[in-house]
Amino acid sequence: MSNSTKPHPSEALFGGEKPFPLIPACEHFAGSEKLILKALSLQESIGQVFDITCDCEDGAASGQEREHAEMIVRVLNSEANKYHMAGARIHDYTHPAWKQDIDILVGGAGKVLSYITIPKCTDISQAKEMIAYLQKMATFHGIERVIPVHILIETHGALNQVHEIAKLPWLQVLDFGLMDFVSAHHGAIPASAMRSPGQFDHRLLARAKTEVVSAALANGVVPAHNVTLDLKNVETTYSDASRARNEFGFMRMWSIYPTQIQAIVDAMKPNFDEVADAANILLTAQAADWGPIQYAGELHDRATYRYFWEILQKAKLTNVAISEEATAAFFN
Repeated sequence: MSNSTKPHPSEALFGGEKPFPLIPACEHFAGSEKLILKALSLQESIGQVFDITCDCEDGAASGQEREHAEMIVRVLNSEANKYHMAGARIHDYTHPAWKQDIDILVGGAGKVLSYITIPKCTDISQAKEMIAYLQKMATFHGIERVIPVHILIETHGALNQVHEIAKLPWLQVLDFGLMDFVSAHHGAIPASAMRSPGQFDHRLLARAKTEVVSAALANGVVPAHNVTLDLKNVETTYSDASRARNEFGFMRMWSIYPTQIQAIVDAMKPNFDEVADAANILLTAQAADWGPIQYAGELHDRATYRYFWEILQKAKLTNVAISEEATAAFFN
């Protein structure tokens, strides 16, 4: 039996359960039309290794909220959005434009919008109402697909309820918002903790990040790490992304400057040797109809196959080289 006729790991290993979201490890924020178009062109040049968040919240000038959202719709529906890897951050619950944002974005670009990001919730009731309105508008406009929701955890209230927030419908990502969270502590956390190493070492921040990651992963949601404020030091961005990934378990990180994108992807991508092992283990397992096998003197079964299948998919998303045999078996 050829590999093409054997069960695919996505069918053989998960038994119909909800798969973990497999999305790019980098999310790049862009506010203006110029910066959004520049980011879309980068997806062409460096590869489809990052999403773009078109920002209605901080990107729109006061009084220009409608025009800004309409601009985003126009760009997302244009040929520039070749890969359909762009979402939008709307205004927060207390801002009068949040429903207008959803009306315009879903009504105009609901079929290509990658996700909606909700900022500054102080209580789960706000998030529930905003998601319910998003779902209502999607139905109204005949959008049959789920529009994934990303929620920023950047207030005391949201952190206190993060394990419940992580259970909300359509949720794909929990984002940690460092600057607003530090500001909410009234000076108890020093400004230096908005940078490294303080952002990882300060105990209140380490606790908050750990809670966000724990809540996300327990509910099949991707935890996303905050930005690096040092825009042009690639080594700082790489170090922050590495610590976020390896010490805290974050699986995605925000970028706010183009040179940060590749540094985040490089820090978040799986180890090449592990990817090679994953490919060999899965090929051997597929040949054994997903029964137990021995590989390099170790026993492997469905529990480890699931782990290595996610490693292989993450390698694909981050442009790590995968053998031709594994590519043919699992990705063609």
